[in-house]
Amino acid sequence: MTPDVNTAQPATSPSPATANASAASSGAATSAMSSDFETFLKMLTVQMKNQDPLNPIESSDYAVQLATFSGVEQQVQTNDLLKSLASQMGVMGMAQISGWVGMEARSNAPVQFDGNPITLAPAPRSSADQSFLIVKDAAGNVVQTSEVPARSEYIEWDGMKDDGTQFAPGTYSFSMENFASDEFVSATSVDTYGEIIEARAEGVATVLVLKGGVEVNADDVSALRAPK
Repeated sequence: MTPDVNTAQPATSPSPATANASAASSGAATSAMSSDFETFLKMLTVQMKNQDPLNPIESSDYAVQLATFSGVEQQVQTNDLLKSLASQMGVMGMAQISGWVGMEARSNAPVQFDGNPITLAPAPRSSADQSFLIVKDAAGNVVQTSEVPARSEYIEWDGMKDDGTQFAPGTYSFSMENFASDEFVSATSVDTYGEIIEARAEGVATVLVLKGGVEVNADDVSALRAPK
């Protein structure tokens, strides 16, 4: 008597049909469910052939198996469709962002100085009556501290030292220290404008590479403008 497929299998070697069904279910179950409904039907047929005739599987059990497989198959197809749509949207987004190359992006990232003035967009506190621009080099060292008009919307940093000579080309970052009645109020960030030379995808994020090799996430860009 052929053993019931719902009970523990004996130690003897299974029949070829049962072995094939087992191999199909263990080695290729996922791919079968996601791509070939007929494979499942063949496995179901093998199960029917090898059931115990004295204790057959209820027809309702077959219906449950079919319904379960159909639900899994639909879920796999839905996931594949969502992945395809996400991929297409990513390509569309990259095509749009590729138009940013050559533009100047406003962000809080360091910026490359090549001898030309750099446009800065400070954000001083409204309560401040005195503000100082802090300039740091690529190593994080403060190389210049200069007073700037409080509540300035834009500043053109020409890269000139206090002795009249020019800073060496390189990457610089900027911040503000704000005072009110000679009392320190706060330190605030300073946005810079840097030229975009590359846009690339990293997972679900889009990374912009600025002139000088500085990288910034596209989500952190607050404004774009044509280069001067």
